[in-house]
Amino acid sequence: MKNKFGFILVNPQLGENIGACARSMKNFNFKKLNIVSPKFAFPNHKTKVTSVGAYDIINNAKVFKNIEEAINEFDIVISLSARRRDINKKHISFKDFKDILKKRASSKFGFMFGPESSGLSNKDISLSNFILQIPTSKNFKSLNLSHSVTIVCYEIFKALNNKYLNKKSKNLKISSKFKVLSLVKHLTKLLEKKDFFLPIEKKQSMLTNINNLIYRLEPNDKELRILASIISSLNKKRINDN
Repeated sequence: MKNKFGFILVNPQLGENIGACARSMKNFNFKKLNIVSPKFAFPNHKTKVTSVGAYDIINNAKVFKNIEEAINEFDIVISLSARRRDINKKHISFKDFKDILKKRASSKFGFMFGPESSGLSNKDISLSNFILQIPTSKNFKSLNLSHSVTIVCYEIFKALNNKYLNKKSKNLKISSKFKVLSLVKHLTKLLEKKDFFLPIEKKQSMLTNINNLIYRLEPNDKELRILASIISSLNKKRINDN
């Protein structure tokens, strides 16, 4: 599924940025990297160093002389831009992209990124289907090339693995309130032995604060047992010290 997505870097200026892009791609299991007329002999030493364990992506990257050739294999091309363009092209959000992905699940998607200093030109963008702008502060919209690639990789990964990620979170077994109550009673009993609730007229208020603290937690059974053991151990230590 992830091999249906490719990343197109147009006129990249720094080898280290391409290496960092490859690393981000590998983090999220993407492999297809197309490069259009890099401004240096590709690959160079800095590309290899910053790619870390993703040099296989660098080795398999394809270099093209023009954008038309670089995008030929894709059905849908999405341009990344830091600013809204005055061009007859639909601007989309990540939510819009996820909707497009659902409708066009069998399509091959290419994400096109421009040079570090200037970004994509309107001519470059004219070859794409959509324009995607990563939300940033309005005071400083320019993102590093590799950071932009990382965000896009992450958003695609989320969209593809949404069911899996939600399933994982639902599998977390949270302790019942009955077990939490047992811990609170255990703690309260030990605190009473130590005359913690003084003055006595403030005991109820103090118990309410303890309940607020512990009941808002979402521990599992193992964490509750550890917490109970810690409380018991501290109590024993103080008895021995006396």
